[in-house]
Amino acid sequence: MTTAKKITVDVPEELLREAQAQTGEGISETVRRGLQLLAASQAFKDLRALRGKVKFSKSVAELKDDEP
Repeated sequence: MTTAKKITVDVPEELLREAQAQTGEGISETVRRGLQLLAASQAFKDLRALRGKVKFSKSVAELKDDEP
């Protein structure tokens, strides 16, 4: 289990309402999901930077053949 940190954040009411409408969740879960999306977007940006720089020893077809 990960530890949690309790924080206080000033958020524009309309932004919070719109975000909660999208998640259908409460404030804490909405903020958590927003932070997860932000972290994921950075990870995808980092992966895109590697495009064309990594050589694989197997082709896509060979990888598909390895699937169970």
